[in-house]
Formats: sequence, structure tokens, C-alpha cells
Amino acid sequence: MNAIRHYLEPRLLWPIVLMGLAAWGFMEIAGEVLEGDARSVDLWILHQLRTGDQGLTPIGSLWLQEAIRDLTALGSPAVLVLTVGAVWGYLVMAGQRAMSWLALGSSCGGLLMASLLKALFSRARPDAVFHATVASGYSFPSGHAMMSAIVYLTLAALLARLAPRTRLRLYVMGTAAALTGLVGLSRIYLGVHWASDVAAGWAAGAAWALLCWLLAERLQLGQESSQ
Repeated sequence: MNAIRHYLEPRLLWPIVLMGLAAWGFMEIAGEVLEGDARSVDLWILHQLRTGDQGLTPIGSLWLQEAIRDLTALGSPAVLVLTVGAVWGYLVMAGQRAMSWLALGSSCGGLLMASLLKALFSRARPDAVFHATVASGYSFPSGHAMMSAIVYLTLAALLARLAPRTRLRLYVMGTAAALTGLVGLSRIYLGVHWASDVAAGWAAGAAWALLCWLLAERLQLGQESSQ
């Protein structure tokens, strides 16, 4: 009964509800993709971000294009590995060893899930003529969008448990959400993903991050630091 009451606490209901909504959102988008209903909207969005005689050049100046290529690198494997490694080291030095391994395990588990989903759906990317950066592999869900959500949101949720004040927690989570959003939008702008790929990646990544937060809550990780 105590365990049931623990999960029914109001402060735990909202992440459970959000996790359910994110998972439902992913399934809805996946269904649209499988049925082919998402393609017309995806193609329209892609063309809205293109200009020129043949409609193949990204809108905006060269400076903007380069800036967005820099932003998309925030979701690259190299940057995410460095981020996870840095946070893992911080948590170890802060005496939060259980949380450090949860952070590492959640990132590795999320990578495995993203790879399995890509192989399962095997969706082709937009035509190469639209690409404004190098990209390969399957398209759905967006690996950059999903992994940035998994890494940044999960790490932020765990680090927020160590923050002593609410405004600091909000700052950490807001920064993580902003980074995740910018990475996903950059993939659409650069023409290497359909908008539905990115939306599905955000949804799956958010659901995973919330699941990891709930696990940390269940294990009461980090609570001793705020007492």
C-alpha cells in the first residue's frame, strides 16, 4: 500500500501523465508515417524552408546556415558522449555514484532504443538534393532529436534533483529543453529529416527521460544532498 501511495502522490502524477502523453504522441506519429499520411505535410514543411529557382537552397543567409550546422552538432554522437562523460564525472565527484550510473545507463539504453526504432521503421530520408549537411542511415525517428532529448532532458532531470532551489531546477530543465528543441529544428532546416521524424524523436526521448526521472525518484537518488 505504501508503494501505491508513493506513485499516487500529486507530484508524481504529472510526470506519469506526461510520459503517457509523450508515448502516445510517438505512437500516433508512427501510425501516420506507416500509413503514408504524414508525407504531404512533411514535404510542404520542407519546401517552406527552401528557396531559389529549383527550391533546393535553405532560406536565410550563409551565416544562418552555418550557425544552424553548428547547432545541429549539439545532437551529434561526439558532443553527446562528451556531455554524458562530463556529467558522469561530476556526479561521481559529488558522491552521487548511483545517479552517475543511472545517467550513463539511461544514455546507453536510449541509444539502443533509438537504433532499434530506426531499424524497425526503416524510413528513407528526404532526397539528397535537399540535404544541407552530411547525413546517412534511416530517417525515423530522428536520432539527433531523440538522443538530444534523452541525454539533455535526462541529465537535466537528474541534476535538477541536486539543485537546492526551484528556480535553479527550472533553469536546468529549461536549458535542456531549449537545446533539444534547437537540435530538432536544425535537422528539419538542413533537410536531412522530415518534420515527423523530429516530432517522433522528441516524443520518444521525452518519454524516456521521464521514465528515468521516475526511476531516480523511486530509488530516492539525490535526496540526501538536499536534506
